[in-house]
Amino acid sequence: MTRFVALLRGVNVGGVTVKMADLAEVVRGLGYDDVKTVLASGNVLFTTTDAASAVKEKLEAALRERFGYDAWVHVLTQDTVRAIVDAYPFERTADRHAYVVFVLKPELLDQLLAVELDPAIDRAQRGDGVLYWSTPKGSTLDSAMGKAQGSSKHKPWLTTRNLNTLEKLLSR
Repeated sequence: MTRFVALLRGVNVGGVTVKMADLAEVVRGLGYDDVKTVLASGNVLFTTTDAASAVKEKLEAALRERFGYDAWVHVLTQDTVRAIVDAYPFERTADRHAYVVFVLKPELLDQLLAVELDPAIDRAQRGDGVLYWSTPKGSTLDSAMGKAQGSSKHKPWLTTRNLNTLEKLLSR
């Protein structure tokens, strides 16, 4: 049995509303065990013998059917999330957000890393299938990196989580 973390993209923003109790019900309905949702931004933990690729396929299909939206999900083991959090390269300060951008296409990760950044605003570094990103509080959507991620063509391939959220996923 493997403990997985599923990160849903675009939930409870932009008109896609998914109650966490309903999300947990969908995940349980797929036969997964020890289901827990964390926060209202589409984070769910569960245990299964299925492979991550099978979980992704099943979960996306179930979400599309139940909630009627284009569901995109990143599925990682809890141990992988722990390694990603442990590798966060930037100093964490009260005036900056600490983000991890999960990217499913290596070429998109390369594109994001090629964005010209003002080092006083955005800091970005490659990780294993992720982009580590730090930006001042209040500038997330207006920063160069925030704008680069915001393109609708990237929706199936990336999702962003605050490091605090990821730490909550590890404590459950």
